[in-house]
Amino acid sequence: MTGFGEARAVTDAAAVGVEVRAVNNRHLKVTVRGSDPYPMFEAEVEKVVRRHVRRGTLLVHVHADRRAKPADVALNTDLLTAYLKQVRTACDAAKLPDLYAAQVFAGALALSGVAPESARPGGLPEDEWPTVEAALDEALRKLNAMRRDEGKAMAAELLSLRQTVCDELDRVRAHLPAVMTDYRQRILDRVRQAVGDAGVAVSVDHLIREVALFADRTDVAEEVTRLAAHLDQFGGLLRTGDDAAGRKLEFLVQEMGREANTLGSKAGDVTVSRHVFEIKAALEKVRELVQNVE
Repeated sequence: MTGFGEARAVTDAAAVGVEVRAVNNRHLKVTVRGSDPYPMFEAEVEKVVRRHVRRGTLLVHVHADRRAKPADVALNTDLLTAYLKQVRTACDAAKLPDLYAAQVFAGALALSGVAPESARPGGLPEDEWPTVEAALDEALRKLNAMRRDEGKAMAAELLSLRQTVCDELDRVRAHLPAVMTDYRQRILDRVRQAVGDAGVAVSVDHLIREVALFADRTDVAEEVTRLAAHLDQFGGLLRTGDDAAGRKLEFLVQEMGREANTLGSKAGDVTVSRHVFEIKAALEKVRELVQNVE
C-alpha cells in the first residue's frame, strides 16, 4: 500500500528530519537517502522499518542539520599564514599595498585546506542515532496511519469482490441439477433416434449406466464445497485483521483459482462456464489487490 510520513526531532547536537514514502510491492525493499553517513547504513534503518512495515518499497530520507562544536573547528594556521605572506608579497611587488585589506584575509579563509570540514565517524554517530531513530519511528507511525485508511477502502473492495464470487458460486450450485437433467434428456433423445432409425434396442440398465458415468465425471460437489470454504476463510481474515494476513490471503486466492479452473473443466456446461468465467475475473482482481496487503 502507498503512504507518506514525516517527523522532526531537535536536540542540542542536531536537528533531524525524516520522510518515508511507500509504494506497493509484494516484498519489503528499503532505500535510504540523505545526510551522511545514513545512506551507508540501510541495514540499521531497515531494522527500524521492519517494526512497522512488512511489505512495500520504502524510500527513507534522513536529513541531519548538525550544530558545530568548538572541537569541530580546526583552522590550519600554518597554511593560512603562508597564504597571507604570499598575498602580501604579491601586493608589495605590484606596489599596490592598499589591496592588502580585511577582505583579503576573509578570502584567504576560503582557500583550500585552510578550514577543512571535520570528518564524520565511520560508524553511526552514537550521539545522533537515537534522535534519528525516534524521528523514523514517528514517521513510520504516520505512514501506517495513512496506509490504514487505504487498507479500509481496500478491504471493502475485497469484500465486494468476494461477494461477487459467492453469488456466482450460488448460481452454479443452483444450476448443477439442471445439467444432469439436460444430459439425461439428451441421452434419451439420441436413444430414441437410434432405435427409430436402426431398430436397435437399448436396455434401461445401459442407459442408467451411461448417465451414472457422466454424473461421476462431472461431479463438482467437492470443488464447490472447497471453494465455499475458502471464501469463508477469506472473509474471516478480512474482517478480523489477522496479523500477516497478506500471505494467507494470497494463498487462499491461489487455491480458489485452482478450484474454479477444475470446476469449469469438469462441469461441461455452457451456463456453468459463464459463471466460472465471472468467478475467475473477480479472483484476478482480488489477486492483484492482496499483493499489497500486509
